[in-house]
Amino acid sequence: MGSLCAPLFSLRAVSHVFPNGNRALSNITLDIQEGERLFIAGSNGSGKTLLMRIACGLLEPSSGEVFFRGAPIDKARDLRSSAGMVFQDADSQIVGETVAEDIAFGPKNLRLPKDEVDKRVRSALSAMGLADKRDYPPRRLSGGEKRRLAVAGVLAMGCSAIIMDEPFANLDYQGVVQTLEIIKRMKTQGKTLVILTHELEKALAYADRLVVLDKGEIRDQGEADETLDRLVPSYGVRDPRKSYTRAADCTWLD
Repeated sequence: MGSLCAPLFSLRAVSHVFPNGNRALSNITLDIQEGERLFIAGSNGSGKTLLMRIACGLLEPSSGEVFFRGAPIDKARDLRSSAGMVFQDADSQIVGETVAEDIAFGPKNLRLPKDEVDKRVRSALSAMGLADKRDYPPRRLSGGEKRRLAVAGVLAMGCSAIIMDEPFANLDYQGVVQTLEIIKRMKTQGKTLVILTHELEKALAYADRLVVLDKGEIRDQGEADETLDRLVPSYGVRDPRKSYTRAADCTWLD
């Protein structure tokens, strides 16, 4: 597969079987384009997180192939600095004693010069509205602020693609709004966004494409309204339009 005009991520016949024999993913073929805002919906246990961990090279599939910008995932030199994953539990990504130290962790691991690290930390703090919290211990942040901190760390590494796993989990209303503002801002900036969620009513307005995952298989994908029109109840995905007119209205932002 050549790199010219290749998708950002390309998964071909990817399957994953756990050591106990349980099949978690079955024959997944999926392309994610540069600059696309892709939503992957599915109930808990559908395989959303596992699929994206494989896409990011954090886990090897049992079978199948994964490419990043046309290169096999194990040979994709710019993967670490181009794509970052924000996990459901933001606390699991916090390693610094202060907000600024936490954001600096990734750029330092990329062995960037100190001046460049400092520049990226300042830029990420500003972008995520955390400049006044730079010297705070992360444990003092709210849930929404911790999510913003996790995204700031990804941005500081120079990532143009951000994967957010259940970004609204365990957040109060204000935290949800703060997270939606991140998603809206990233879309405006042309970032590639992959949102893994079963809470479509909060953010589907920002999707270019919707993928429905059920029991480790892609059941459907396409433009959001058309995909929802074909939705099968047994997939465990709620149609958010019961409270809205169309997918483009599905957001908690005013």
